[in-house]
Amino acid sequence: MAELIRKSHNVSILMYHFVCVAKYRRLVISDEVDQVLRDVCEEISKRFEMRFLEIGTDGDHVHFLIQSVPLYSPTHIVRKLKSITAREIFSRVPEVKKQLWGGEFWTDGYFVSTVGEHANEDVIRAYIKKHGATEGYNQLHKEEVSYKQLTLF
Repeated sequence: MAELIRKSHNVSILMYHFVCVAKYRRLVISDEVDQVLRDVCEEISKRFEMRFLEIGTDGDHVHFLIQSVPLYSPTHIVRKLKSITAREIFSRVPEVKKQLWGGEFWTDGYFVSTVGEHANEDVIRAYIKKHGATEGYNQLHKEEVSYKQLTLF
């Protein structure tokens, strides 16, 4: 379960759901690779401010639920994750490298989504709209306002 992370200038609870896909969608994530991946993620969490809350493997891709600090962007997290895990998988399970030509374990892309512990999008929208209803507060988007198209000439 995610916990508040307290730093000198912030308190946060940032969680991300990442999906990383094996190169060419090859079915290279065996039980052995899964175990290596989990061990490496444990090592990563000791070295960096990232907590792996869940890891789920499915033959050709992996789901990660990661909690981190505001210092690390999602891009920074996934770059570190993919580079370290790929290097370690290739060194600890060398037969995987034979299945993947080109020397890369992961595809270049990834999926990321933020995960809210205390509220979802609908709850946050309702909360913000409620506060936007008070006098003197300007809402970003008012439904009854229509804007005219601006012309350059």
